[in-house]
Amino acid sequence: MSRLFVPSPRGPVHLDERFEPWPATTGFRPVAATGGVPLMDIVERFGTPAYVVDEADVRGRCRAWRTALPDADILYAAKAFLCRAMATWIRQEGLGLDVCSGGELAIARSVGFPAERIVFHGNAKTPHELAEAVEYGVGRIVVDNLAEIPRLAMLVPPGSRQKVLLRIIPDVEAGAHAAIRTGGQDQKFGLSLDSGEAGAAVARVLRQPELRLAGLHCHVGSQIRTTEPYERAVRIMAEQLAAIRDTYKIVLPQLDLGGGMGIAYLASEQGLTPDEYATAVTKTLQERCAALDLPVPRLTVEPGRSISGPAGLTLYRVIAVKRTLTRTFVAVDGGMSDNPRPSLYGARYTARLIGRRSARTDRRVTLVGHHCEAGDVIAEDVPLPSDIKPGDVIVVPATGAYHHSMASTYNLTGRPPVIAVADGAARLVVRREEIDDLLRRDVGL
Repeated sequence: MSRLFVPSPRGPVHLDERFEPWPATTGFRPVAATGGVPLMDIVERFGTPAYVVDEADVRGRCRAWRTALPDADILYAAKAFLCRAMATWIRQEGLGLDVCSGGELAIARSVGFPAERIVFHGNAKTPHELAEAVEYGVGRIVVDNLAEIPRLAMLVPPGSRQKVLLRIIPDVEAGAHAAIRTGGQDQKFGLSLDSGEAGAAVARVLRQPELRLAGLHCHVGSQIRTTEPYERAVRIMAEQLAAIRDTYKIVLPQLDLGGGMGIAYLASEQGLTPDEYATAVTKTLQERCAALDLPVPRLTVEPGRSISGPAGLTLYRVIAVKRTLTRTFVAVDGGMSDNPRPSLYGARYTARLIGRRSARTDRRVTLVGHHCEAGDVIAEDVPLPSDIKPGDVIVVPATGAYHHSMASTYNLTGRPPVIAVADGAARLVVRREEIDDLLRRDVGL
């Protein structure tokens, strides 16, 4: 069983990352604390709602991926969560960065992230985004459609060649919800093998002297907690590499399998550990390449959620408690604007009372937000003390991925701050979005 070891002011901490949804340095006795910082100190200093990210946990997970796959390129998927501090940690830990927008690239550039360690994704990259990627010299651009090939070639300076990967649809779908399964034929992403589009893309790239085909890419989905879909994708992608070799007499050196590795959001759930993933994928790749008499390509993987997700938590203040004939609603000062995943994907979370001890027994409640939507639910059927009351503070774990990055200003609610904790200190890395920020964008009549 894989375990994650991270430094802590209390000494080494080892938590089973498969079953524990809380950040690795989090404890609840004598007081709730993460990274050696009492969570109520963060509440008093920065207010609620607030995101908290455990720097040691992030770094520990980066190292776990590098240890599991020492001969692979590990790229952090920036869409899960990115800010300058996060990009700096990723750079310092020796990982690459997978970006999918001009904004994510701008964050990377602002901290001097090495261009050669960046891969640029996107099914509809704008001409401006492509130009920025080429100008910065990103290591690889993932081509997602035929129109992108000549558009990209025109942007490459004379005498240069831009490395590209082709995103192939392996027709392998996996993930916790239909909206995050991206490897099938009816998705907007990738080049179809069945339609012949993938084959046409290979031929067109090879005819462009400004482009260098470095390898193939695929991504089958997100929040995947078994290795089987990845193993299927590996077999299909290896066969495509062999077909290109047989047709064009070239051996592509790289295979990017994307990301999507799942985590535990509840104590009863299991995540997919780096060791489990690495063991299954490398074994399958080596076996399939041997059968095809194909050199084993250099592997690239793009963990995002599995690095930042468990490292984050969110703090809320209880505003109201309402009891109906059949349910108890606990309403807090955040909601779907800082965590849209329950309303988008039916995602489930747990929660815990902090800041005071209760001797009362738990009862099942529905944790809801303050937005004018019936679907503004943070967590269903959560056990909280029966004396929960306005003013109490609730903490929700596993919120480090697809929370800050997907947050909105719905109901003109400003987005929460991000607080990084490490070695007993807390620091603001993304400030709270205030009313003045919202008004500043409204230029008037």
